[in-house]
Amino acid sequence: MTSPVEIVDVHGHVPEDLYSSWSASLSPDAERVAFVSDRSGEPQVWLRSLHGGPLEAVPLQGLRVVAVSWSPTGEWLACVVDPARGSRHEVWVVRADGTGQRLVGGRAPSTAALAGGRSRGWTEDGDLILTETSTTSQVLLVRPATGERELLHEGALTTAMDVSADGRSVLLRSGPRDARELFLAGSGAERRVIPEAPEGCGSSEAGCLAPDGSIVYARTDVRSELAELVAGELVVGRADAELDEVALSGDGRVAALVWNVGGGTSALSLLDVTTGRVADVPRLPRQVVHDCSLSHDGRVLVLTAEGPTDPKGVWYGPAGGTLTALSSPGTGPLRASVGASLARIDPTQVVEPELHHLRSGDGTPISGWLYRPPGAGPLPTMLWLHGGPEAQERPVYSSLFQSLLAEGIAVFAPNVRGSSGFGRTFRNADNGARRYGAFEDVVACAADLIETGISLAGRVGISGRSYGGYLTLAMLTRAPELFRVGVAVCGMSDFHTWYAATEPWIAAAAVSKYGDPERDAELLADLSPRHALDQLRAPLLLVHGSDDTNVPVGESLQVAAALESLGTPHRLLVFEGEGHELLATAHRVEFVQATLGWVLEHL
Repeated sequence: MTSPVEIVDVHGHVPEDLYSSWSASLSPDAERVAFVSDRSGEPQVWLRSLHGGPLEAVPLQGLRVVAVSWSPTGEWLACVVDPARGSRHEVWVVRADGTGQRLVGGRAPSTAALAGGRSRGWTEDGDLILTETSTTSQVLLVRPATGERELLHEGALTTAMDVSADGRSVLLRSGPRDARELFLAGSGAERRVIPEAPEGCGSSEAGCLAPDGSIVYARTDVRSELAELVAGELVVGRADAELDEVALSGDGRVAALVWNVGGGTSALSLLDVTTGRVADVPRLPRQVVHDCSLSHDGRVLVLTAEGPTDPKGVWYGPAGGTLTALSSPGTGPLRASVGASLARIDPTQVVEPELHHLRSGDGTPISGWLYRPPGAGPLPTMLWLHGGPEAQERPVYSSLFQSLLAEGIAVFAPNVRGSSGFGRTFRNADNGARRYGAFEDVVACAADLIETGISLAGRVGISGRSYGGYLTLAMLTRAPELFRVGVAVCGMSDFHTWYAATEPWIAAAAVSKYGDPERDAELLADLSPRHALDQLRAPLLLVHGSDDTNVPVGESLQVAAALESLGTPHRLLVFEGEGHELLATAHRVEFVQATLGWVLEHL
């Protein structure tokens, strides 16, 4: 196993591969950008002028910030923070100089979210719309200066998405995973934005409002296999891509549309709302972009961009023009590369992935990102399974992947059925009893890697995080002969204990995806790897945050206890003070080192 490494490089600086920056929000005059970065070791808000000058940290004492949004008056920053290191968030407001810090949403045991997740949800007068969720959801209007709160709406599994400039109309999203609907509320009445879809026939996941509230722009796949932009009728869709997100300028004249193409890369286009003309942006700074935001007049664009050789960074520039890195130099492969995670890696040897295609046992097409170290195969290989399951593996930077590659270990990160980015049929193909199909996909991936000469038979390991951690446990018990080693990060081990212990709003939203804990009790028991741990043979590393309330740490503790009684080789690594994500830089480094050491020892 590698020896611990310092968090600074030889010059005393934090190596660039150890920090990421995201959630950029323009000031109303488009002179400055606020964004979140963990460059100091934990995520906090930073400010930078678009005309140069040093970075400035916004002091939010004791708070780890995960998203930020600038008010249209310029007076306030709304910050989503992770105070308890769990799956509950709070919303605080603070002035750009650090004064006026105030908690306005998310008092325990609830969680809070900004409208639309980040950049929308302000009235023109500077009042904030947020959602506070516990057993039910409350949509609130908050006055930052006083903290005064006004209840606008209450219901189950409801989230505010946007608000009109005058505050009279609020766009709401309601429903469980893969079955969400958009409603427009105002003047005491509500109306459904998209016609109700039959079960499994689409979901309306996001939307935004024209400034006067007269038009709803919805991202939905109710009318199409691939998500598209609808405003009463189709505005724009693509036959080769799903719409990932839409960001509207403050004056409502320009929309930035981010598309998911090519198995997980991004495309960006700009929509002139007045004429309906769509223009593609030809040059993106990195393979994957998200968190787009436009200035009030639509002329300036900020976004988050990342790629396999570059962690998340903030970029800005003229909409449709060349973008410039704002949060870091952005000059190609990073100076420190993955050296902070494993000191002997050559920064010039960062590996970019290729898109690899195969078919599952029932003929379902599967793809994933294959990372191969230099030299001829076959090679020892680790499978990595993403979370969700309706997330997606995309070609972005992973210090863990690059550390494994530096040791001559290939990595294959597939998008098995249930992943997003490939249409609603594929995304729903693992719901309920169809989850067995996802198991078949993982088996097919391991078999294909061996049959094509990429991987050594008997030298394939499996790993994953969150749902991917669950899938890792499931496959180690269902196909133990295939895998030499396992790493399960914050994965569910028993659906019944998970439903009982997770946050109530997480449990309620998951029934459409996994099944009802009472009605589908027999199915969920069969799908739970905890009941088959006597079949597990591979040495298993279990990783969890002590304060995780999404997948509570008990899910790993009960696996470790069972393996201890069975005499199965295992290790339990619990990070104190962390929730479902490892937010502290030192913890992420330790995780990579521990995983690498475990894989090298057993693979």
